[in-house]
Amino acid sequence: QLQLVESGGGLVQAGGSLRLACAASGPILRYSMGWFRQRPGNKREFVAAVSWSGGTTYYADSVKGRFTIARDNDRNTAFLQMDILTPDDADIYFCAASARISMLTNPNNYAYWGQGIQVTVSS
Repeated sequence: QLQLVESGGGLVQAGGSLRLACAASGPILRYSMGWFRQRPGNKREFVAAVSWSGGTTYYADSVKGRFTIARDNDRNTAFLQMDILTPDDADIYFCAASARISMLTNPNNYAYWGQGIQVTVSS
């Protein structure tokens, strides 16, 4: 059982940056890692994903060019660098791990989830 814990969220002004981290309780080398976000009452939305090696990344169109996903397998940690934040980016962000190497935009393909962390962007 892999446990994931997010950190790095908080309040930032529009145009600012935040860096989220996702620390895993065990090795993540076998897993693709993803970030999703969700507002109350809405479906969980794909943000970004990275392959086990870090060599392939995927982004939602809404964050492409502003967000960067990365991973450090030696530290069992994944990251989401978020730049040029807008109020539309304000959500609860979740880290997730998947044993799959494809279809990583679908939250149903992730077996492990963090508890979520709040990101607030003031205008």
